[in-house]
Order: sequence, then C-alpha cells, then structure tokens
Amino acid sequence: GAEYIDSYVFNKAEYIRFNSTVGKYVGYTEHGVKNAETWNKGSELAQELGELERYCKPNTAIDYSVALDKT
Repeated sequence: GAEYIDSYVFNKAEYIRFNSTVGKYVGYTEHGVKNAETWNKGSELAQELGELERYCKPNTAIDYSVALDKT
C-alpha cells in the first residue's frame, strides 16, 4: 500500500508530520508535539484525511494500474 506523509519544516528541521499509516500528526520537537496535540483535535486532521481521500487514493489506483501496464 501507499503511505501519505505531509511534513512541516522550520529552519531546516522537521517539527511535525502527518503520516497516513499512523492516521494523525506526530510532533518531533517540543513545539511540534504541542501542535500535534492541537491539530489532532481540530479541523487540521480532518483536512489531511480529506486530502488523503480526495487526491491520494484515486491517484494511487491510477499510478498502480499504469505501473502494471508497463511490466
């Protein structure tokens, strides 16, 4: 299966990430952990999950079928 990752970087350091396998935001710094807690409870998580349904899943099926056609 495919995995959708949306990383947020500040000063060249990743501080928060949405990972479709985990299904929520994960923080990597003190600030990122606080944001992850807030974003997982708010509209940000719904927006990421919407992007996953709207864009990733349909295009994954297309990309997979194209890859199969080429083999």
